[in-house]
Order: sequence, then structure tokens, then C-alpha cells
Amino acid sequence: MRTSEDRAFLVWLVVISLAFGWVLWPFSGALLWATLLAIIFAPFYRRCLETLPEWRNLAALFTVIVVVVMVLIPIGVVIASLVDQGGELVQRVQTGEIDLTHPLQQLKAALPDWAVSLSDRLAGIDLTSLKERLSSLVVPAGQQLAGHALNIGQFTAEFVASVLVMLYLLFFLLRDGDDLNLRIRSALPLRVSQTDEILDAFTLAVRGTIKGIILVALIQGALGGVIFWLLGLTAPLLAGAIMALLSLLPVLGSALVWVPAALYLLMTGAVTKGIILLAFGTFVIGLADNFLRPMLVGQSIQMPSYVVLLATVGGLATFGANGFVIGPLVAAMFLTAWHIFVSSKERREGLK
Repeated sequence: MRTSEDRAFLVWLVVISLAFGWVLWPFSGALLWATLLAIIFAPFYRRCLETLPEWRNLAALFTVIVVVVMVLIPIGVVIASLVDQGGELVQRVQTGEIDLTHPLQQLKAALPDWAVSLSDRLAGIDLTSLKERLSSLVVPAGQQLAGHALNIGQFTAEFVASVLVMLYLLFFLLRDGDDLNLRIRSALPLRVSQTDEILDAFTLAVRGTIKGIILVALIQGALGGVIFWLLGLTAPLLAGAIMALLSLLPVLGSALVWVPAALYLLMTGAVTKGIILLAFGTFVIGLADNFLRPMLVGQSIQMPSYVVLLATVGGLATFGANGFVIGPLVAAMFLTAWHIFVSSKERREGLK
């Protein structure tokens, strides 16, 4: 039976832990990504440590350098290119070089007179006003997006500080990761089997989320950007980035970009390009998810697609940009917790 001193200590422990979390909250994003990168690159760090068994600091430092070269620098280059292509796209819409209503005009011209009059009466389509409305929506949105991207591309003080804190934490999480793992396992007030299952599930969920969701999305975005570039379409890198973001969502994903683009090409007379884009999107971009996800993920994370969809959207709505990782991780831990609960209940009932 717990004494009053034990209860008081537990209350103090909870309060001071919440206070410490409040202090660290401004760098919660840096801590999150340092933890994720440490889990992802831990096998690489261990291989370095096998080569340099007495040089833990050097192995951790080399791993951090690899992260900078493989992750941060490419992201910076992509962001800078996105800023350029985003600004170019907005300028072409402003000057009228890209006419958002041209496909509708082509479709309307191809319809018989009775269909045109019927569509006008039912929908009240006024192409001139529609063009003005679309431009008034696209241009400010594009300018705002370009402005945000420019702020990131210029590496504001806050962004630089977060990156430096993330790298600093990553170094120590790699170097002291095994010790921290043992301390966490011993500190959790759970059975050893439950602790092992939860922490192992978290590690698998992180790797499965990165490989099965983010990496597949990047591959689909890269494929989309390549086909846009080969077909000579506007802003291929921007289109690829949007497809990569949408690919994080199951079901439709990147098709929300390449399907309208293909229809636009077909309606504007670029039939060959439209057919190529439709075929490539269907048989390459679309099927990449079906082939790559099982191969990359394996048994790391097993969640129904609708759970991934709800978790990703809910995570984005709740936590912002970091939510596309937090959402699936929370969902994976939720499923793991209920799996442990059901398994324990079944074992207890089997012993009766």
C-alpha cells in the first residue's frame, strides 16, 4: 500500500515532468525529428561503431554529417527550386500565358448547341467571370505559398536554430541511444514483456512510417516530376512536390495532380502528351505504391489504409506539418496498446 509520501512524490514527478515538457515545447519539432532520424540512422551508426569501436563520438559525428548530406542539403536545394518554379508559375498565370479556363472553352466549343445552352442554364457558367475568379484565387494563394517558401528558403533565425538544435540532439541520441533505451525500459511502470512490445512497436512504426509512407511518397513525387519534365509541362518540380505531399494520403493521392493535368492536355489538343501522362500515372505512379510499400515496409507497420488516411489528416489538422508523421505513429501505438490489452485478456481467460 502506497504511503502519503509515495503519492506526494508521484504528484511532484508528474508536475515536474509536465513543466519540463512545457520548457521543451518550443523545440518539440526539433526533438521529434532528432528522435525519428536517430531511429532511422541507428543501424548506420552501429555499423560505423563496429569499424571504430572506441570512437563513439566520431561515429555519431560522421552519422550526423551523413544526415546533413543525404537529407538536409537535398531538402534545401528542393525548397530553393520550388521557390523559383512557384514564382514562375504565378507570373505565368498573372500574364495570362496559362489560361485556367481554356480547357472549359475547348470542351464547350466541342459540345452541340443544345448541350451548351443546357449547361449554361443549369450551371450558369460565365467563362469570363470564371477566369477572373480562378485567377483571383490562384494568384494570391501562389504568392502566399511562394512567400512562405521564401521565408524557409532564406533560413530564418528560428528555422536555423531548430535545425541546429535537431542536429545537436541527434548527435547525443545516436551516441547515447542504447543507454537511453535501457533507462526508458526500466523507468516505465509496465511489465517487461509489455515494455518490450511497446518500444519495439514504436521503433518499427517509425521505420515503417518513414519507409512506407514518406519514402514512397517521395518516389511517387519524383516519378511525377520526371514525367512532367519529359513532357515539357510547367513547373515539374513543383508538380512533383505537390504529388509527393498528396501521396501521403492513401486512395487518391498523387492522382489529384496528374489526372487533371492529363485532362487539361487532352482538352487543349495535346492528345499524345495527355495519353502518355494518363498511362504513366496509371501504370507507373499509381502502381508504385502497391509494389514499393510492401517491399519497403515488410512487417514494420500494418495498418488499414483508412486508418492511415484518418491518422494522417487528423495529424496534419492537429499538429501542423509534423502531423503527417505524428498521426500514423499515434495510430500505430494505439493499435499496439489494444493488441497488448486483448492478448493479455485472452491469456488470463485461458488460465481460468
